[in-house]
Amino acid sequence: MLSCVFMAANAQRKTEIVEPVVVQNTQDSGKLIKRKVAIGRFTNETQYAKGIFYDKENDPMGKQALDILSAKLAASNKFILLERSDLASLLEEAKKSEGGLSTIGADYMIIGSITEFGRKNIGKNGAFTSAKTQIVEAAVAVRLVEVSTGLIIYSDEGKGSAELTTKTTLGVGGQASYDATLSDKAISEAIGQLVENIINKCTEKPWRTYFLSFDDDAQIIGGGASQGIKVGDTFAVKTRGKQVKNPQTGVMVELPGKQIGTVTVAATGGDTPETEYSIVSFTGNGSTVDNSKLADYYIEEIK
Repeated sequence: MLSCVFMAANAQRKTEIVEPVVVQNTQDSGKLIKRKVAIGRFTNETQYAKGIFYDKENDPMGKQALDILSAKLAASNKFILLERSDLASLLEEAKKSEGGLSTIGADYMIIGSITEFGRKNIGKNGAFTSAKTQIVEAAVAVRLVEVSTGLIIYSDEGKGSAELTTKTTLGVGGQASYDATLSDKAISEAIGQLVENIINKCTEKPWRTYFLSFDDDAQIIGGGASQGIKVGDTFAVKTRGKQVKNPQTGVMVELPGKQIGTVTVAATGGDTPETEYSIVSFTGNGSTVDNSKLADYYIEEIK
């Protein structure tokens, strides 16, 4: 009879781990030119892990959130990610190398913080069974800034949770002590809820570049293979619109330009994102490009 009791106890032994939602690669079949994105700052604004020896410049939770966000954005394969949080270290190291370090300007900058974080334990005891659940909840806020204007084009907060449950029957069952990995999973889930919206906002506005050279021998634009530009791609060529000041915001606004033709990519070159270029052929619709005023034109992605 006693062996039957223990067999029943072992049959009910169960440990449950609730995993956060995993953000899948958001590749689609449409053409996409990669935007240059930098994560400028990510901080821990909660009181968690802020003891007497807390160092604001070396915030483990803030750096953890930054690394998780960087990994998820990189997994989407839709961005060229630029290092900003450890830029000072890179510049210092570059002084020791012969080539040095040439930095690239970002199209968008992400600024964020952990706004909520907490842990709690919930227990339940019955006549023959007991259960203990560890729960971690986190909230992460981000804002996406367009570098060229300084405007916040997206701001949101994501929340995530992770839990671990252990159950015992007649004193027999799983036991679990403090699980630090639940913190990582909760933060990861909160960030995962925001990634798709960040991608959509960054790619909502057509990608833009400019002429580097325009003459009979070569017509060259900025951008190359690392951004997703391929031979045969076609872009619109437009004249820059008039600059007007918006009285409501005080910001100078460029009115839509006029399309004067298209360019088709014949070849790409360059070794790194900052030196890449594309050789193109221009087709005008009754207009041509004045090579003495290349700053008056821009090349834009055709949506």
